[in-house]
Amino acid sequence: MVESGSSNGGASGKAIVAEHLCKVFDTTKGFVRRTKTHVVAVKDISFEVDYGELFGIVGPNGAGKTTTIKMLTTMLIPTSGKALILGLDNQKEVVKIREKIGIVLGGERGLYTRVSAVDNLRYFADLYGVPSKVRDKRVKELLEFMGLWDRAHDRVETFSKGMKQRLHLARGLINDPEIIFLDEPTVGLDPEISIETRNMIRELIEKGKTILLTTHYMFEADELCNRVAVIRNGEIVALDTPSGLKKYVKDTTIVEVEGFGITEKEVAHFKEIADVLSVSAELGENKQVLKIQTSKGSEIIAEVQQILRNSRIYDIKIKEPTLEDAYLRLVTG
Repeated sequence: MVESGSSNGGASGKAIVAEHLCKVFDTTKGFVRRTKTHVVAVKDISFEVDYGELFGIVGPNGAGKTTTIKMLTTMLIPTSGKALILGLDNQKEVVKIREKIGIVLGGERGLYTRVSAVDNLRYFADLYGVPSKVRDKRVKELLEFMGLWDRAHDRVETFSKGMKQRLHLARGLINDPEIIFLDEPTVGLDPEISIETRNMIRELIEKGKTILLTTHYMFEADELCNRVAVIRNGEIVALDTPSGLKKYVKDTTIVEVEGFGITEKEVAHFKEIADVLSVSAELGENKQVLKIQTSKGSEIIAEVQQILRNSRIYDIKIKEPTLEDAYLRLVTG
């Protein structure tokens, strides 16, 4: 069903090569006095991805993750710079590249919900020029691989969100691509379906595919990726293995506070403390979690208790730094 990935792909010997990619969008505002502004979505991004590698790109909303994927997959023309996909120029050899890659976007974009799963995959197989002798066999194998064969002839509008995401993955594999681009494939999914999706991604890597993954979830990047690029404001601020990225917080103490009644004013107070490197807060209605990165060590706990004396504190923990902690340091630094 899913054949092993290739291992040649051009003079670079790399599956993906991005060289100084930049994307600037021009926008116009106003009715009487129209002013043109330039929005730099991606600026001077360079990286390489090996064959058979699962390469991650992480960053906050608006950092440039999706724009980068769209340039690599020929959906957007770079303002400057270039990319090689399987040794092919992404601006001069668009058709050849599209034949060899698969793209999976998060959410429900790209599926025809009023027809069946089989009809969706047959349609996309025909778009990719999959030979008719191969098409139906591949459709069946993909639906079986995704656990959807028993619903193959049901309309997609009757599918759950998790089933739709599995069909998205099947669609991205219909042309047996050498490289698969996954743009936040688990966003909005419940935990059980997210675990299933990550297991399928692992199986694809085991079958020799090359995958470029964008995600908001640092535990997902830590669990899946060989290497991770952290993007902030359209630039790569760090690129390393998940364990390598954790060196940015190796001398850091992580204090996690669970409580109620924590205010934005108190969060701002922590940010002003000289030894505090980063502060993040989830101030929900029923549960509040405050995470403080500090170089001060556990002695900061007394100061935390003093600042939060008017809040109800359920628990204070000292935790080992994670990839998420490294990420927070890099994107807020």
